[in-house]
Amino acid sequence: MAQHRSVHEAPVDRGMSLPHGSLSVAPFSDTLMTEAARSAGAQLEPLSERTRALVWLSPTGSAELAAVLREYPAIAWVQLPWAGVDAFSDLIASHPRVLWTSAKGAYAQPVAEHALMLILSLLRGIPERIADRRWTGRKAGRSLFGLTVCIVGAGGIARVLSDLLKPFGVQLRVVRRRPIPFTGAELVTSDVREGARGADVLILAAAHTPSSERLVDAELLTQLAPNAIVINVARGALIDTEALVAALLAGRIGGAGLDVTDPEPLPDEHALWECPNTIITPHSADTPAMTEPLLAERVRHNVAAWLGAGDFIGVVDPHAGY
Repeated sequence: MAQHRSVHEAPVDRGMSLPHGSLSVAPFSDTLMTEAARSAGAQLEPLSERTRALVWLSPTGSAELAAVLREYPAIAWVQLPWAGVDAFSDLIASHPRVLWTSAKGAYAQPVAEHALMLILSLLRGIPERIADRRWTGRKAGRSLFGLTVCIVGAGGIARVLSDLLKPFGVQLRVVRRRPIPFTGAELVTSDVREGARGADVLILAAAHTPSSERLVDAELLTQLAPNAIVINVARGALIDTEALVAALLAGRIGGAGLDVTDPEPLPDEHALWECPNTIITPHSADTPAMTEPLLAERVRHNVAAWLGAGDFIGVVDPHAGY
């Protein structure tokens, strides 16, 4: 398999030597992942005292993984299956000697593509068009060209999405933890209110951490431009759901595109389902058909790094939480 790195994802050198030994795939086997690991030169074995590296394929199961680490304390590297690692945050913090890698950046293309689909659909009023059962003649809709777009988060999704937005000539703002330059952004800030002020489109593509919990609240929504739209392809908890519902129902914002919600799954009777110009997709921005080959490539690359060929990608910062 040709060597390939996820779009825009830079390698990370942890500057540490990891003990070699056997690698295990758990809590279930997967042909694509095992083939990827073997193609990188790994010796695969069932979990045992010899296990030094672990590819964990369950997006949940933190308690189960904790039990594995207790039983096999020689494990020095764990590859997690998703970009978001909030389900494992306590476990990561309690095992600082373990090198943790995630799939962050690996799924950037399908998620960014989904975000662009939500943006264009909402600006053109597609939810109302779909609901129509007659030729209304209603002339509604806005163009994305030249609008002010604020992306919260500066990882792989933000980088791919910024490229997708270039043809539209948007005025791009980026909110990130450290206000270091971001290619194509007219404004980079660590202050979400500064980034959101007057924005026509607000896109959430940041990790869920204690500091990002309910980042989008009632006050922040008032900072957006009139008729702005809100897109969330990150985690539902980044938005105060009650505040979003209130703003949508009152017409203070122009719409919302949510691939994630809080709560999730969203109950059938939840008020969000009745909000105008709102699209809710069931955490499906990246489907298994899209993500499995991308995760397999991440596994192949990081197994090679574990064996000494190159640097790890997607290293989790236990302090930052992603």
